Amino acid sequence: MILVTGAGGHLGANLVRRLLADGHDVRALVPAWESASQALAGLPVERAAGDVRDAAAVERAVKGCESVFHCAARVSTSARGHRDTYAVNVLGTRNVLDSARRCGVGRVVVTGSFSATGGRPGRASTERDLHYPFESHTPYTRSKVLVEHECCKAAAQGLEVVVAVSTAIIGPHDYVPSRMGRLLLDHAHGRLTAYLPGGFEFVSVHDLVDGHLLAWRHGRPGAKYLLSTEFCTVDRMLELYAEVTGRPKPPLRVPARAMSVLARLAEAPRALLAPDREARFTPAAVRFLRSQRRADCSLSRDVLGYRPTSLASAVEQAYRCFVDRGLVERSARVRGARAAPRRAPAVRTGSGRRSA
Repeated sequence: MILVTGAGGHLGANLVRRLLADGHDVRALVPAWESASQALAGLPVERAAGDVRDAAAVERAVKGCESVFHCAARVSTSARGHRDTYAVNVLGTRNVLDSARRCGVGRVVVTGSFSATGGRPGRASTERDLHYPFESHTPYTRSKVLVEHECCKAAAQGLEVVVAVSTAIIGPHDYVPSRMGRLLLDHAHGRLTAYLPGGFEFVSVHDLVDGHLLAWRHGRPGAKYLLSTEFCTVDRMLELYAEVTGRPKPPLRVPARAMSVLARLAEAPRALLAPDREARFTPAAVRFLRSQRRADCSLSRDVLGYRPTSLASAVEQAYRCFVDRGLVERSARVRGARAAPRRAPAVRTGSGRRSA
């Protein structure tokens, strides 16, 4: 039996489907507010009610599992909600790792964030680049640094834990939806009228799932591995959106410096008028895009056998999934399907890590 936390999220929903397709028995830790989520509807998954912040519920879910994929996280580029972010991301991870160690779990794969990896201007970041703590960081970034610390402590105590680092995800089965999914929906409905230049590392959700499974099989305990499909500029991403939706790119390209100022000015009024709704472009999101950070995935390629596919396929699959779910009008123009991305062969682990 394999436990997946965060199974209602973008990565979790795709990971559960891949594990089932590969013949594994899957248990999902499902909080009360996700009980009716479409992400798991109709899937032969054993559901364990609970929240990662509840240590007792986590332990009940972990018992009897040979492996755990810990994907649950509170993802945000906002400076607000830091207590919840800390509780879910840091304390939740500690609960999962402590329970896994006590219950004799063979291996745990924890999803990390590229924002928690450091780097120097002019070159791509690697797993060895330390996070620099004395800059302005979001609560999410700070929490994911602490998540890595929790993983290192657990590894030192004998738990086989590996960190699989995600960059910005794009692809199907995006039920929340994610920030990139919301942008794709906005573009499909003609609501995206402006954008800012920049770029970031993006990962096809299928590549990210493959990376997690490869880390499960081949990763060294206590290590982390960067997973990206490719660096992509905002202009290029919007061209991909235009290809699948049939709508042109937004007409207004706002200078990054101007967008940064506007995002800061809008932050306080938005917190007052719409406290539960996160902006598409927060100051931190603008800062990430302006940084144009790149990831060097050589370690994942060499050690894990990671072979990324194509962002274009991921965008098309994301759009078609939204269409199939009725979130985009079927009359919208959709280009012919590209070849589906190559999938890694079904993963099986030895030394007692195969699911029951």
